[in-house]
Amino acid sequence: MLLTDTHTHQYYEKDLAKREEQMQRCFDNGVKRLFLPNVDVASIAMIDEMVKSYPENCFAMAGLHPCDVKEGYLPILEEIYNSIADRKIYAIGEIGIDLYWDKTTLTIQQDAFKQQIEWAKQLDLPFVIHCREAFDEVFEVLEATKHETMRGIFHCFTGNVAQAKRAISLGFYLGIGGVVTYKKAGLDAVVSEIPLQHIVLETDSPYLAPVPFRGKPNESSYLLHVAQKVADIYGITTAEVAAITTENSINIFGV
Repeated sequence: MLLTDTHTHQYYEKDLAKREEQMQRCFDNGVKRLFLPNVDVASIAMIDEMVKSYPENCFAMAGLHPCDVKEGYLPILEEIYNSIADRKIYAIGEIGIDLYWDKTTLTIQQDAFKQQIEWAKQLDLPFVIHCREAFDEVFEVLEATKHETMRGIFHCFTGNVAQAKRAISLGFYLGIGGVVTYKKAGLDAVVSEIPLQHIVLETDSPYLAPVPFRGKPNESSYLLHVAQKVADIYGITTAEVAAITTENSINIFGV
């Protein structure tokens, strides 16, 4: 069984011994492909170090997280963009709009989002969207910047069925993580209405740990529990979920 974690910040673990243990647990659970979203300038080196340590398993992205879009963001965007030339990246991300923490930065978040979508277009790469309390705003940007090669993932998707179908119609897969295991979240009902061919799995480690680890630090090895829940929703085996969602990830990232 081959599982793909399409969104993990596993690189936040700085203790190398602990990281090795985490990665071994990944391998033991069949999680052998980890895609690492970038959030700021500092995380570039952290991601590169992890890719160097696990070149067959870890794949880098480049982008500025919307919560890190503050006044003076333009030089930071430029620094992240300039780093791409010397690195192998597989997506622009994570990028998007987050209105949960700070609504006052919407205008500059929109600008940074549009600029990074343009990077993806120029480089013919997918992009990974962070969308929190901002579906309308994100869709507005996507519609305005729509192009033929636009594709990617709505990371940590927690929207309704209509929003899911709209995202899919724009060329995006839905990133499903630990929230699908939460009883009161209602995400399982949404997933049941969407064909598995439009879904990829993720952990967003170290955040949003699935049941039975909810409330504890997440790690990519826990992706198995997300896959098991998705398998229950569709009434198929976990191995089938792993095979289809990994194939979906290959279609997105090209690796």
